[in-house]
Amino acid sequence: MSISMATRQAYAEIDNFIGLLDQKDQNKIPMKLREYFKREKDYHYTKKINPKESIKKQNLKTETLALIAMLNLQYWCEDEKEKERLKKRYILNGKRNQEELKQKYKIDNLFEKNRLKSAEQPLTNQVAIVDYKMSLFKKIINKIKKFFKS
Repeated sequence: MSISMATRQAYAEIDNFIGLLDQKDQNKIPMKLREYFKREKDYHYTKKINPKESIKKQNLKTETLALIAMLNLQYWCEDEKEKERLKKRYILNGKRNQEELKQKYKIDNLFEKNRLKSAEQPLTNQVAIVDYKMSLFKKIINKIKKFFKS
């Protein structure tokens, strides 16, 4: 299974993000996982992350934000109540996103858009008539052929 370029770019962003953390927080993430991000990242993609600005202002990829949320839940969040609150929030966000996608790509809506377009634009069949002009050379050849057939 190949990894998409967007995912590789997200791995590059997360690798950069992890590199900015203090050693204590870096060590909470298993070495295998950190090595995986390093190995599978897009080496040609560079994203500067400013540690003085919030994550929201960094313009990170959605996949990167999801990875940060996962790392936070799995490794950095130590309070069980906070973990439960985060899990509920993630589930709620996931349901909301699914509902938005369901509404956006609802089959009835897709066909309704096509019906509206077809109602606005009546179908017209246009046929172009092309005059076929025979070249002079072709005319001479045809005359010679007719002469020999007769």
